[in-house]
Amino acid sequence: MSLEKRDYDAIVVGSGPNGLAAGILLQQQGLSVLIIEGKDQIGGGLSTQELTLPGFKHDVCSAIHPMAVASPFFKTLPLSDHGLEYIYPTLAAAHPFDDGTAAVLDHSIQKTAAHLGLDGHTYQSLMESVTTAWRLIDKDALGPLRFPSHPLAMAGFGLKALTSAAQFVNKFKEKHARGLFGGMAAHSIQPLNNLSTTAIGLVLMATGHLKGWPVPKGGSASIASALAGYFKSIGGVIQTGTFIADLQQLPSAHAVLFDVTPKQLLKIAGHKFSNIYRWQLERYRYGMGVYKIDWALDGPIPFKAAACLEAATIHLGNTFEEIADGELKTSKGVQAEKPFVLLAQQSLFDQTRAPAGQQTAWAYCHVPNGSTQDLTGIIEKQVERFAPGFRDRILARHTMDTAQMEAHNPNYIGGDINGGILDIGQLFTRPALRWSPYKTSAKGLYICSSSTPPGGGVHGMAGYHAAKQALKDIFKIEIN
Repeated sequence: MSLEKRDYDAIVVGSGPNGLAAGILLQQQGLSVLIIEGKDQIGGGLSTQELTLPGFKHDVCSAIHPMAVASPFFKTLPLSDHGLEYIYPTLAAAHPFDDGTAAVLDHSIQKTAAHLGLDGHTYQSLMESVTTAWRLIDKDALGPLRFPSHPLAMAGFGLKALTSAAQFVNKFKEKHARGLFGGMAAHSIQPLNNLSTTAIGLVLMATGHLKGWPVPKGGSASIASALAGYFKSIGGVIQTGTFIADLQQLPSAHAVLFDVTPKQLLKIAGHKFSNIYRWQLERYRYGMGVYKIDWALDGPIPFKAAACLEAATIHLGNTFEEIADGELKTSKGVQAEKPFVLLAQQSLFDQTRAPAGQQTAWAYCHVPNGSTQDLTGIIEKQVERFAPGFRDRILARHTMDTAQMEAHNPNYIGGDINGGILDIGQLFTRPALRWSPYKTSAKGLYICSSSTPPGGGVHGMAGYHAAKQALKDIFKIEIN
């Protein structure tokens, strides 16, 4: 099919992992593709900066990347040729308790189970089943709702994943397995009694066992740099420092893909949409936000549990019940006094992140959407609870409330880093109820952000599927 000449075959607005993935797939098909980024630096949530003191490299947003190494699309790209190197901590994650013990997510299912007491056999049986299924269903699960390639495996996984974490946790009897699972499920950023909150917990544990939870050497920006480097090596063009507020700003193209959430898409192109599609986007719901701190430290965090020094990712929440209580309160607009804190200590394993003998640390907790309350004291109290003497290690700190998170990345509406709540009401209908969630009601305009399936995370699969849809619709190219 012959198309009339345009400035570009396709334009992608936004250079987060989904925008870069979309641009790459389109460019791989021999099209001319332009990626436009509003900031001076590419990457969206993939950003690394010296936020505190010189020589201390902090990941501004995303930090630990199990989904990047597990991504079905990213695995096909020669990113190591463009400078990307992953470092794998001894343990994927650790979850300390008040008594000084910790549950751990080891690469080995058997080693993880061995530390879970009476729940060890249950955990091993469960995760052997889940990891076996995940190998078969990852491509289908990380995409739009469709008939799966392995329906029995998908059904078995789905029966578990669609339950609430509050219900699923009752498979375990003791605090270690219950707390470990609760910390994983809390990545869903919603009350743990919501349906489908089990899904993210199982996926994160499965990827920990199958791939690990690595840190990219030099910072998360190195992932964006590698993706952009590959994109440009195959002929793609990137333009930075150009914030798009209106379609009129764009060069001509046959397809435009937006790595933005519904709120921005309405501002840019709402006048092009049908009434029903515009109405659906206006009703799109955003979830809880985050309050984030980065620290420059004079040494490692002095955790009571020794296992915490073998993991880059630490879940601070104590028992499942405490985590669930905090997430429920926060979702209702009440800030928890003991919030679940997700902490990363990349520099323990990546010596490029801090001066010799010193460390960086990164942490956030969930807050009501749009909250600008200063939670520095609350978060540091939670760290101190499991690591007495932590405050004495602080050389400098940098904080970001929800408004500052959104200013850094406009996709983080009200501090929501998932591009919209991933509850059962928006799991399969994000951002609107349509046969293809990536197509807008206007021909040639697509949405490719985390506000489409499969949602948040650095995996690029939303961008991949949106580009795949555009290739089929506009360019008559089918990708299997």
